[in-house]
Amino acid sequence: MSPNSPSYKKPIRKAIFPVAGLGTRFLPATKAMPKEMLPINDRPLIQHVFEEAREAGIEEFFFVTGRHKEMLEEHFDFQPELEATLQSRGKNDMLAKVRDSEIPAGKLFLTRQPKPLGLGHAIWCAAKLIGNEPFAVLLPDDLVLAEQGCLTQMVNLYNEQGGNVIAVRDVPKEDTKKYGILDIESDDGSCVKIKGLVEKPEPDIAPSTLSIIGRYILQPDVFKHLSNFETGAGGEIQLTDAMAKLIGTQPFHGLRFNGNHFDCGGRTGFIEANIAFSLCDKEISDSVQKIIQNYAN
Repeated sequence: MSPNSPSYKKPIRKAIFPVAGLGTRFLPATKAMPKEMLPINDRPLIQHVFEEAREAGIEEFFFVTGRHKEMLEEHFDFQPELEATLQSRGKNDMLAKVRDSEIPAGKLFLTRQPKPLGLGHAIWCAAKLIGNEPFAVLLPDDLVLAEQGCLTQMVNLYNEQGGNVIAVRDVPKEDTKKYGILDIESDDGSCVKIKGLVEKPEPDIAPSTLSIIGRYILQPDVFKHLSNFETGAGGEIQLTDAMAKLIGTQPFHGLRFNGNHFDCGGRTGFIEANIAFSLCDKEISDSVQKIIQNYAN
């Protein structure tokens, strides 16, 4: 099939959210609570990425969960007692926020990743649910603060180029061993044509400093490669390795998105994201600014 085939431009309706991790870097806070429920300003991490996906036109939401993740499902469910209480007290603004966090019936699907075998394995766990459609992947640890959501920007590029699209950003050369890194064929400053991907290369052999962040639009062909359960860096089944095998057979591009990226998988990135999102909240931004100034002095 030609890389320019219209079949590589089918609409993106489904998104996978890998949420099976233990969140060990936030212990003891995550001892009983999923790390995806940790709050950034007034809503949990998982809701931020859900809203980004919804804005981009995603219609069906697939959570790849693990043990003790029931709170994630409950958060997006209808809460009649809470809504009735808010309504009776005239707290209509809060009621609107609660209702906006609900995922409609028949649109939320859950599957389990029973063992932590890597991101690639987590994505494979949703293969039967996705079927033969292109899909998005959003990692809740990665937040992007932007006027237009990161995934919306990616969908716009996908509608032009088709195939596969990943969000990318430059990292310090010494940090390439922490990320999936691009081997670049061409780069116009925004859209990058990719000729190869390398998972966590050492700085001296990294083909570039352009790294993948946790946003992907992928063709279902990637499941064929993931189903081989080949292990890569860290002894895990790496999504990057499976994606690399699509290059040359399908369009494959990286997008330098507009917006600020926060790695909320660690405490400092989590704190930075809270500050940034709070400063954009008109209700509290002035107070937050004063708090920052007090501590800066």
